[in-house]
This record gives sequence, structure tokens and C-alpha cells, in this order.
Amino acid sequence: MFLSGNTTPRLGIDLAGGTSITLKAKADQGSAVNKANMDTAVDIMNRRVNGLGVSEAEVQTQGNDNIIVNIPKGTNSKEAQQQVGTTAKLYFRPVLASEPSGTATSSPSPGASSSGSSSPKPGASASPSASTSSKEKASGSSSGSPTATATSQGRAVTDALKAGSTPSPSTSGSGSAKPSATPSASAGGASADAAKLRAQYAALDCTKPAERAKVGGAAKPGDPTVACGQIRGSWYKYVLGPAAVDGTEVKKAQAVFDTQGASGWQVQMTFSSSGSKKFADITGQLAKNQQPQNEFGIVLDGEVVSSPYVQNAITGGQAEISGSFTQQDAQSLANMLSYGALPLSFQEQSVTTVTAALGGEQLHAGLLAGAIGLALVVLYLVVYYRGLSLVAMASLLVSAILTYVIMSLLGPAIGFALNLPAVCGAIVAIGITADSFIVYFERIRDEIREGRTLRPAVERAWPRARRTILVSDFVSFLAAAVLFIVTVGKVQGFAFTLGLTTVLDVVVVFLFTKPLMTLLARRPFFANGHKWSGLDPKSLGAKAPLRRTRRPAGPAAGPVDPKEA
Repeated sequence: MFLSGNTTPRLGIDLAGGTSITLKAKADQGSAVNKANMDTAVDIMNRRVNGLGVSEAEVQTQGNDNIIVNIPKGTNSKEAQQQVGTTAKLYFRPVLASEPSGTATSSPSPGASSSGSSSPKPGASASPSASTSSKEKASGSSSGSPTATATSQGRAVTDALKAGSTPSPSTSGSGSAKPSATPSASAGGASADAAKLRAQYAALDCTKPAERAKVGGAAKPGDPTVACGQIRGSWYKYVLGPAAVDGTEVKKAQAVFDTQGASGWQVQMTFSSSGSKKFADITGQLAKNQQPQNEFGIVLDGEVVSSPYVQNAITGGQAEISGSFTQQDAQSLANMLSYGALPLSFQEQSVTTVTAALGGEQLHAGLLAGAIGLALVVLYLVVYYRGLSLVAMASLLVSAILTYVIMSLLGPAIGFALNLPAVCGAIVAIGITADSFIVYFERIRDEIREGRTLRPAVERAWPRARRTILVSDFVSFLAAAVLFIVTVGKVQGFAFTLGLTTVLDVVVVFLFTKPLMTLLARRPFFANGHKWSGLDPKSLGAKAPLRRTRRPAGPAAGPVDPKEA
């Protein structure tokens, strides 16, 4: 914590203040300003400024056509302002390599690309001419069906990743393919960039939200990049070439149901005149390759939302994407293509600074309540457990220090912000932590009541107490996890803090409280059962251990008293 310089937790908007942005919806994109579209816009904006749900940014509707965005102090308010008020960046990029994420991978190469594409991506129907594929298919009016060659496929990856060039044509209006391989003077820099891209692709795990947030978004349109995409519920990682078509060149996209064929729901796109030429050029290039290099990635906000394959050059400015779409999937993709994911456009009405005066008063009251609760817990421990209360208070102190350190580090790591509900979760954790100590102490006392000395009592009590503590903490953590998943906004801060402190309780009890009790059991003050130790056998009502004598065997033993037996 001290080495990183982050010595205080990042505070939420209710404690530290922040920025409040008011946006007014406009129905100038062909969509009506209604509740469904407003809710969709709120959900998209919330994902942009609060991806992990713990940065405490708030996005909510106000009235029928306004959205309020509250951004806590410490967040880049200018960047957030640009994210929530503007339509997302949408690009069509050629796919150079792709494979399911979360599995062992190697650096992409011509051979790796060929083998990596053999596992079909789930969910979409296969084209008759590409029976090994199960991806969405892009089609339209064609100018022939070039045959795929292994040479073009190998050259695409080799040129893009090793030599720094790309298989896609230039994005200029002429549509002529321009090789982007650099002269020999700059070949070293291009090779270094390609090596960095290969290493980033090999290490990328798209199943982790923190890694997904770091890739794709900052890439320039003219540079290759790595990206993630979720296809039919499974995460895939991609190497993508430079953007061939800009999303602004899609004039219209709509979800339609194919009543004459077997395609079902599909998405139809109409390009502008310049976009039509660029799209024909890129699809003509891709159609010569094998999968996955005959695919183009539709990239929104740095994430691949679809990666259909092509078999022919698509000309005429009309294209359609078909596959195993549901109506909702097709409509969602059409909205992304049409509006950059936002179904409405928004005009910024006001940007104001929010003070933390009210939050400061509430924080003072909350901390006072926590101090009173902690004092009552300590008083109970001292009265009831006496010397053992020192163990409990030391454990509480260690738990508090760990919680503070982790919250300080989570601020810059994942954008975690401490708000009032999160403080409430930390206060509730005092009871959860104290409960674990009480369970262990009572098990030790039970062993002493049975006539055992302290050292064996500590060791015999631990397995029984450990099971109870784990079950209790698991139930608390499960409740916190469910609450975090099904809620939004400030309640997620409470659930996150509760779950974090529950995990820390297990760590402290196993790695601090139990070893400390083992050490103290060797000290005469506790081992001899001093009356202020809390482990006095006489005050606990301990009975002398049962003495068993060996009886003589055979008839000489005589009859056995039934009561004694």
C-alpha cells in the first residue's frame, strides 16, 4: 500500500463529491423516446462508466427524457463525460486469428491459425459450402467466389503480425489495396510491435473482466489489435487487422425474419456509397482466405460483438448477416450497427459539481454507530471471556488493517469506491468476525469442561470449530454474492464489502487466531487456568476425568453391577 502511494481508500460520490451530468434524449435516429429505449441507454451507459459495479458511478433516468450520470471524485470525469454522451465507436476489422479464451495458447502463426480455427464457434447454423463452420454468415450480391488457399491465409497472419502489415485494403475511398509493410529502416520497430501483439494475444484471458477492460478500446483504427468477444455465451479472443470500414458508413441496419428461406432471423445492412466500396474490397480480400481469416469482426467499444464469415465479395451496398439468431439477438446487433449501441442520441444539458457535505454528516453518524457497536462487542468479550478477549481484539485489529489496505489498493486496481453502504457492510462484518471467535472459544471451553488441559483442548476444539466457521462464512459470502449479482448501484457496494470482509474473516481465523491460541496455550497464565484468563476450569464447572480400572478376566471377576456397566 505504501509502495504504491495509495494510502487511503477512494471515496464514493456521497462521501467525496463528484460530477453530475444531465443528458436529454433526442428522437433523431428513428427511435422513439420511450421507457424501453431509455432503459437500454441507461444500461449501456452504466456498463461504460461502471463496468465492474464497484466504482459507484450512478446512471438513472429522470422524468421521461432525461438521464442523470453521477461520477465520483477521483474518476476521470472528462473521459466519462465523453463515454456516456456520445455514440460508441464501431468498426469492421478483418480477423487474423481467433480461438476460445481461457485455454492454453501459443503465439499466432500460420500453422496455429489454421489449427485454431478448426473448433467451431457455437450457436449459428453452418453454410453448405463451409460445413465445418457454425458461425454467422455475411452474404449479399457477389462478384464471384474465389477459392481459398493456404498461401493467402499464411501470408495474412505472417504479414500482419511478423512484418507489421495487414491483409485488409486501405480505408481510403479509392479502395485500392495498399501494402502497409514498412521499409527496412523501420522493420525493427514493426517487428517489435508485432512481437508485443503476439505476446498480448497469447496471454489474454477474455473470461476475466479486468483483462477485457484493458484490450481493444484504446487501439487506433489504423493499427492491428487484440480484442475479446462473447459468441453464444462463450468468450473468444481475436487478433484483428486495421479497421476497413467505419461504423458511421452503415446507413441502416434492421432485424428481419426470412420468410422465404431457412435463415430465420437475420440482420440486413445498407452502406453509404463510400462504405459500399470499402466493404466490397474487404470482403473480396477475406473471401480468398480460410477460416478464421475469412471473417470480419464487428467491433464496438473495443469488443467484438459478431464475427461473421464471407464466401464472396459483397457489392451493391447491401449485406445481410444470418445464423442461429433469436429475435432479441438480431435486434440487439441491428441496434449496435445502427446507433453504436445507444438507441437514442443525447444532448448534454448541464454539468455540475456535487459537494459531499451531506455525505460527510452521514459518514460521521455511520462511523459513530460503528464505534458504539465495536465498543459493545469489546465490552461483552471482556466481561464474558476476560483474558481471551485480548485474542479477539487482536484478531479484530488485524482484520480491520487488512480490510483498510485492500480497499486502498482496490481503488486504483478496479475503481472501487467506498460509499456509505460499503461502510455499513464493514460495520456488519464486525459481528461476523466476532462470531467466529466466539465459536472457537466455546469449543475450547467445552473441551476443558470435559476435564482436558488447555493444550489438548485447543487442538481438539479446532476441527469442530473450523467446520462451523466455514459453514457460517460460506452462507454469509453466498448471500453477499447473490446480492452483488442481482442488484445495481449502491447496494453492490454493500454486498462487495460484506463478501470481502467475510473472506478476510476466514483468513484471519485460520492464519492468526488459531496460531495465536496455540502459542498462548503454552503460557502459564492461560495453561494453568488463571481466574482472569477466561479458561478457569473451576469457574467453567469442569469435572475430574473419568478413571477407568482394568477388571480381572474370567469367573473371578464376579458379577457386573448393571449401573457400573
